Amino acid sequence: MVKKLVPENILRIAPYQPGKPIEEVARELGIADPGAISKLASNENPLGPSPLALEAIRKKLPRINLYPDGNGHYLKKALAEKLGVESGHLVLGNGSNEIIELITHVFAVPGKQMVFSGLSFVVYRLMAQIFGVESVEVPMRDFTVDLDALSRVVDSRTSVLALTNPNNPTGTAVSPSALDAFLRGLPRDIVVVLDEAYYEYLPEPLRFDGISCIDRPGYPHLVLLRTFSKAYGLAGLRIGYGIASPEVINVLNRVRQPFNTNTLAQVGALAALGDDEHVARTIELAHSGLRELERGFLKLGLEYVPSVANFILVRVGDGAEVFERLLRRGIIVRPMVGYGLPEYIRVTVGLPEENRKLLVQLPEVI
Repeated sequence: MVKKLVPENILRIAPYQPGKPIEEVARELGIADPGAISKLASNENPLGPSPLALEAIRKKLPRINLYPDGNGHYLKKALAEKLGVESGHLVLGNGSNEIIELITHVFAVPGKQMVFSGLSFVVYRLMAQIFGVESVEVPMRDFTVDLDALSRVVDSRTSVLALTNPNNPTGTAVSPSALDAFLRGLPRDIVVVLDEAYYEYLPEPLRFDGISCIDRPGYPHLVLLRTFSKAYGLAGLRIGYGIASPEVINVLNRVRQPFNTNTLAQVGALAALGDDEHVARTIELAHSGLRELERGFLKLGLEYVPSVANFILVRVGDGAEVFERLLRRGIIVRPMVGYGLPEYIRVTVGLPEENRKLLVQLPEVI
């Protein structure tokens, strides 16, 4: 049997369950027009990608017979200029997920441990299990990363500590001052992953200047993770990036696949990076949509977790049952039972008409 050849830590893994794609739901429900389905499950950009990105991708299509630029030179150059760093501070990934895998592969060595919050992005737990690394999951406080609790469990065995800010799936964030104090109090010889997949949605006062802290004396080895999947609307192309010291980037590049980001992803991301207007519209849509959903939840008497991202966690009773009932009405949300929150669903902010559709249907399915 094949299972006899597989390590026990791999057999114990429950496969990651992504949000249901629109096409699959359309097939299941016998809906001829998939456009009638509202997908509010995976925190995608309801406006879609930048028109500039689409045009750049169209122009590049005749050249996809060639391998991509393995170094991502032009995208990294543009990112470096926008962020105020050198290209040597950047690594590109097949989504920021791949960079999480690279970090785990390099730094989570046998005998060491990974530390992260229990209600944070599930991929950290998944990577620890894949690589057979001991992990410590720290409970949150009021659906927010508990920095004090995280710092208390860090010891000589800790090699990687990860936190998401804003946090997925709760949508909460910690203050820049609290984050700065937390980082200063950690040992210098650990790697801290600050996952900022939803960074663009943060109000300005909540934006932590992690770039200025990279390789700063007295700080741990800091790796910032960002993505083009959310605010930039390129989730289907799978491209993200990490910002860290050249020393850290160097070792990540040693285990990175030579052509890990494809040509269309690189040119699409490069064009999207220059479309500030599209990003601004995206952020405004998310903020106004959050306010609309919060008002609607209050009217329905539903508890929710105030969010600073492009999604919101709401308590609906039996989350799995509400998910199924909404699904049959052409609305895809994310049940939270896998996160230990069976009474909650996570709702991505959609277009105004999609938000209103959800608010109309919710009282009929709860």
